[in-house]
Amino acid sequence: MNFFVVRPVKFIVSHCDSMKPVVRIAISLILATILMSMGGCFAPPLRDSQNVGAKFPEEWGSKQTSNQSIPEQWAATFEDSQLRELIQVALANNYELKAAAARINSAIAQARIDGSGRWPQISFTADHQQVQIRDAGFGSSRFGVFEAMFGVSWEIDVWGRIRDFHKAAMTEVDATQFDYYGARLSLAARVTQSYFELIEAKLLALVVEQSIKDRTIIAELVRGRFQKGLVRGLDLRLALTDLATAEAELKDARNRIQIVTRRLEILLGRYPAGNEVSAARLPPLPNVIAAGLPSELLERRPDVVAAFTRLKAADFRTTSAKKLRLPRITLTASGGTRSTDLTDLIDPRSVAWNVFAGLMQPILTGGRIEGEIFRNQARTEEALNFYKNTALNAFREVEQALAAEEWLRQQEMALKEAVEQTQSSQKLAVYSYRNGRIEILTLLDSYRSMLRAQTAHLSITRQLLSNRVNLYLALGGSV
Repeated sequence: MNFFVVRPVKFIVSHCDSMKPVVRIAISLILATILMSMGGCFAPPLRDSQNVGAKFPEEWGSKQTSNQSIPEQWAATFEDSQLRELIQVALANNYELKAAAARINSAIAQARIDGSGRWPQISFTADHQQVQIRDAGFGSSRFGVFEAMFGVSWEIDVWGRIRDFHKAAMTEVDATQFDYYGARLSLAARVTQSYFELIEAKLLALVVEQSIKDRTIIAELVRGRFQKGLVRGLDLRLALTDLATAEAELKDARNRIQIVTRRLEILLGRYPAGNEVSAARLPPLPNVIAAGLPSELLERRPDVVAAFTRLKAADFRTTSAKKLRLPRITLTASGGTRSTDLTDLIDPRSVAWNVFAGLMQPILTGGRIEGEIFRNQARTEEALNFYKNTALNAFREVEQALAAEEWLRQQEMALKEAVEQTQSSQKLAVYSYRNGRIEILTLLDSYRSMLRAQTAHLSITRQLLSNRVNLYLALGGSV
């Protein structure tokens, strides 16, 4: 098709200078009609998010035990009004989210710039010059010249090169909006997980405080027995050492509280003053949800949709670059007035203008057009592979969260049993030590074991909740 159309175009263009302006305009319009069919040869591919040359699963490998659908407002499933309030504060005040919103406006402005070539470009200039003329033997004369000139230029986008370029920019706007939705989800998830970590740190501090009280009682018991000569000085030293260790653990727990608190304040858009958020308990784990089908994830999760949208934008840019090979039809007009008298500038009789219609067929560009095409094709390939990788990571995160919940539940049950057993063993150890049946090391070890079990149980309970947040985030639930 290029051979039979471009060759006549080259011939006509080479003889256009000898033709009248009206004839040149007519020929340009006829060629535009013919070349519209050439423009149709360059169309972006029809993309399918599920068929991009990568193997995507038809169902999840992890077991699902519920038919409950993904909640629209997943934060509400934790039944914590303060958590929901904190999320709303973060969505309104977080600076990262505001930056993401500003990127949408920037993308919209860029799309407006990229689409400006579809419309006529009009310019106007006003000028004043001082002109001096010297005559041999007769002196010189000086006078002022006023000018008011305008120009109009318009490339007729008959085969959609500029339109495709504009579509690429508009598609990029859509992708940026999906980035914003993903940023909202990520922010809500980080606030929720930081909130749970803060509660865990506070509960841990309470557990350590209780352990210090218990160990203080034991230290006083050992001190009394030592004063009566019933135990050695080593027993008292060991008890006091164990008490000091517990006090150091309490300092660490309180330090963790202030670290998590300041991190949460930043997410809320506040100065990190360390003002603690009131939180008393970890909420119960919501009911198990169904993850749906993997194919649904490709249409629901914002970062995956954004990656696929950018792939389509890259297709439009490649198509636009290919159309650089086609001839361009440009209409230009210029005119204005020039006079030594300022009042004559507005006299319609002094206006002069001209109109020109031109057709330009690229022949030799030093590889510029081919390089532009190759660059956009490479970027399309990059966008395609980035989409595949984003989708695979999304599948991994869902599979990982589904599998982790099963193991975390089993671990939580085992640690809960461990807490109950250490509580019983601690009571028996105190009784046995009072009656001289065990050594001080056994008694102190029972206290350490109980604190470790309580700490681990608190941690696994919080991990269960955080993993549920990860699942909601991986599935692309809304807030």
